[in-house]
Amino acid sequence: MSTFSTFYFPISALAFCVQASFFANAQSSEAPLDSASDDNLANTEVIEVVGAASQVDLTKRFAGEQVARGGRAGIFGNLDFMDSPFSATAYTANLIEQQQAQNIGDVLQNDPTVRVTKGFGNFQEVYILRGFPVFSDDITLNGAFGILPRQYIAAEMIERVEVLRGANAFINGAAPGGSGVGGTINLVTKRAPVGGITKATLGYDNSNQLTGAVDIGRRLGDNDEWGFRFNGVVRNGEGAISRQEQDLSVFSIGMDYSGDKARFSADLGYQDNHIDSPRPQVTPFGQAPKAPDADANFAQDWTFSDEQQLFGVVRGEYDLGENTSIWLGAGFRNGEEQNDLANPNSDENGQGTAFRFVNTREDEVFSIDTGVRTEYAIAGLKQEMTVSAALVDLESKNAFAFSDFGGFAYNIFDPSQVTPPATDAFIGGDLNNPITTEKVRNESIAIANTSYFFDERLLATIGLRHQSINTQSFAAWSGELNGSYDDSKITPVLGIVVKQSDALSFYANYAESLQAGATAPDSGNGLPIENAGEVLAPFNGEQLELGVKYDGGNIGATANVFTLNRPNAVIENQIFSASGEQRSQGFEFTVFGEPLEGLRIVGGATYVNAELAKTQGGIDEGNTPIGVPELQTNINGQWDIAGIEGLSFDARWIYTSEQYTNTANTFEIDSWNRVDIGASYDFEVSDTLVNVRARVNNVFDSAYWASTGGFPGANYLILSEPRSLSISLSFDF
Repeated sequence: MSTFSTFYFPISALAFCVQASFFANAQSSEAPLDSASDDNLANTEVIEVVGAASQVDLTKRFAGEQVARGGRAGIFGNLDFMDSPFSATAYTANLIEQQQAQNIGDVLQNDPTVRVTKGFGNFQEVYILRGFPVFSDDITLNGAFGILPRQYIAAEMIERVEVLRGANAFINGAAPGGSGVGGTINLVTKRAPVGGITKATLGYDNSNQLTGAVDIGRRLGDNDEWGFRFNGVVRNGEGAISRQEQDLSVFSIGMDYSGDKARFSADLGYQDNHIDSPRPQVTPFGQAPKAPDADANFAQDWTFSDEQQLFGVVRGEYDLGENTSIWLGAGFRNGEEQNDLANPNSDENGQGTAFRFVNTREDEVFSIDTGVRTEYAIAGLKQEMTVSAALVDLESKNAFAFSDFGGFAYNIFDPSQVTPPATDAFIGGDLNNPITTEKVRNESIAIANTSYFFDERLLATIGLRHQSINTQSFAAWSGELNGSYDDSKITPVLGIVVKQSDALSFYANYAESLQAGATAPDSGNGLPIENAGEVLAPFNGEQLELGVKYDGGNIGATANVFTLNRPNAVIENQIFSASGEQRSQGFEFTVFGEPLEGLRIVGGATYVNAELAKTQGGIDEGNTPIGVPELQTNINGQWDIAGIEGLSFDARWIYTSEQYTNTANTFEIDSWNRVDIGASYDFEVSDTLVNVRARVNNVFDSAYWASTGGFPGANYLILSEPRSLSISLSFDF
């Protein structure tokens, strides 16, 4: 009997007995006008919107203001964390600014359930949740899929980084890039605060990288209902990694409206990111080599990564009456990427080879979702129904070329520079004029109903989403159709929240993940595959989670246990099928807030027991998948110095246990620790608020392999970030 069958009937019986399903309606939320930073909070009026969950408004900040009280839960909008049957954390702009975070990966270093790595053969940020990857192009911006820059996401334009843990195919729909099994991430753009903001920031780090940023926001109208905000950042220089230079330009403009019946936001952004001599990943032969010095760079001087991304998103909702509202959201992205790379392999002594890989890519993505939410009553019991439809349409153009696969000699401890090899060994298309190689179209319709019992102490939701996945792949050199599939699946969600008191909630959920099915290759195990070219049905994973949440006013916490599986494609008797399986079971604990006046904390721990539950021919069955640490721990503390107004210090400790680099579990990389510290001082000069920040990441300059893999089946190594000193000076006029 499947996990779904095992748990569906008991939960359904409970739902029938109390006439329900379960979820949460946010009891209060904060308008987009809550987008003020630490520096101008004292001069800003906070506007609260009390009522049903919103698709546009933000949830209130929790005590300490480093995290919010909740975040986006897909079609349900923004939910208070005590009302949601899922585990989630929303990090605020306060934390982003305090830590001088430059990208989303920097922010997620605070999350004990997330580990940050890189993409397969590129420099895309990848986030590992519950043992499964989330690609950066599978996270959402204001709820819209696929419209964020793929390789790198600058943090300066972001108000919230929201992490929702676990399977989410119902609440978000299937991710267009095929990841997101273990969780999802949503980014929220900045909004103009009441009272306005005019801030200029200059930044410098110890390797001569300079940063300049401006942040301007204004509210207009009789009731400050209109908001406009502009963010711009330019970053240039070598950075902490030797010889790796970044040239980054990011500009975004946002507009929002907050009225009695209507709420609306619109954002347009442009990012130009160029990296010369980016430090590459290393693929080990057998045992991984000892980690080089953390600031070492074994890149070839001619390698680079370059991208230009134009993207935008709009989202609005309108109250048709006291109990009914409709919403519409849409987004787009036009992106171009060019890469010239040489990622080495290595034996235990650091000796290996590398070959040159060149590629160009162009993306056009469009995303739209719409829905209606209404409240009604049955036999005096409050009900809330949500109906939604969504579409994501992606067209990708690619061209590539390789040098001789035999490669050239490489030593990561003593890298020698070579003349760029000719890329004529294998060519796929015209690098100057790539043609369409992939089309993805995901469509879905969802319906959910939430019931409230016992004075809204018991919340129950049941939902179904019908999802259609249509994918086509084309040969890069000819444009001929390689393969396609068009399949659909219904994914349910079940959950319950029991509010024992205002301070204590228990929750449970059954949810599923959904990914596009794999295509059978031409050969495997040295022999032809009998069903070559066959496209498998979508990969459908199952999750069960039980947890408890605590809201002590100044301190909050969530603890849960979960089990989550996902099919894997394997070859048995030369038949390619989805008969493999990876399973993760574990425990998560997060804590946040301001337990003592002037002391703010964010942190927690994660334990994951991941295994290859089913494998090809039973080989390595029961072993741990590549790159999944058993234990992760984070703790970040910030404290104000008594007697010195405006002065604060912070420190962060990160621990990650060993990770296997092969499925046989015969080789592994060591566990690692990292310590970061920072300080901030605010003072006024002629009515101008001045902020000075200093931060040292990786205080002890520890050298370690931070992760292995990040793409299913791969085991490439990512070297730790070196010690870096960052100083910034901000003027809030």
